[in-house]
Amino acid sequence: MNDPGGTRVAVYIDFDNIVVSRYDQVHGRGQFQRDKVRGFSRGDRPADPELAEKVRSATVDVGAVIDFASSFGTLVLTRAYADWSAPVNADYRGQLVSRAVDLVQLFPAAVYAKNGADIRLAVDAVEDMFRLPDLTHVVIVAGDSDYIALAQRCRRLGRYVVGVGVAGSTSRALAAACDELVTYDALPGITPVGAAQPPVQEAAAQPAQEAPGETPPARSSRRTRQPAAAAADDTDAEPEDPQEVATRLLERALRLGQEKDDADWLHSSAVKSQMRRMDPSFSEKALGYRSFSDFVKSREAIAELDETNPVRLVRLNPTLTAQ
Repeated sequence: MNDPGGTRVAVYIDFDNIVVSRYDQVHGRGQFQRDKVRGFSRGDRPADPELAEKVRSATVDVGAVIDFASSFGTLVLTRAYADWSAPVNADYRGQLVSRAVDLVQLFPAAVYAKNGADIRLAVDAVEDMFRLPDLTHVVIVAGDSDYIALAQRCRRLGRYVVGVGVAGSTSRALAAACDELVTYDALPGITPVGAAQPPVQEAAAQPAQEAPGETPPARSSRRTRQPAAAAADDTDAEPEDPQEVATRLLERALRLGQEKDDADWLHSSAVKSQMRRMDPSFSEKALGYRSFSDFVKSREAIAELDETNPVRLVRLNPTLTAQ
């Protein structure tokens, strides 16, 4: 994983675009409108469990998108544009706020619910590039052709432009206008539509050997990962075990590093830096480990550590690379 150096990243998310595109990708073109999902609220779920399950299965993992963006460097601003009064979008507010995403409210300007996100997003992005001249990367999370002009302008202004869109709903012309474009299904941690769900890994969360007088970290009694879709909108769920959270963070950082550098072995320090960019609260010492190397060793089901060289290297467990 490359040292990001002075790279500074701005992320702009057309949230309505991604939510609608993902639902239509999972359940069929135009199904979002036919199912009238926009007005489907939590209170409606008991009365229509079938639609509730369809919404759950098409939930967007915002964390995967933001983590991918952070692999390019330090996130200096992240904005999501949508009509947050719509119940289908409101269910994501907790997840977005927890990742320090600014929510920009857009009200529908017409009966067909066009909220003008493309115009507002483009205006803000261009303004930010002049206001923040040290921005080096712009990540546009949307797939339609409305953003071609924005991507071209960003590149003319010297920024590296990354597009993120849903497969089947992403314009080929937008791909040509970006320096790099990835589909949501290709992000680390996302299971592509139609693929078999991988088995839940029994990640080792064994604490390091404690020194005399030290208290070992608590071990998790819950080994099943809560689905991202459920975690996205279940604000009443019990707090997740920090050991499990750290294990998933390590796995995602390793997958991102391998995708970015096209290499199996990554510098341990770079992996830790990526984990801190994804979750600034991460601390191996708070989890009961003396060093990051001890933390990695305790996750042998997820990672392998090579200490034969002066520079410690780490890679994703080969049994997981095909997943």
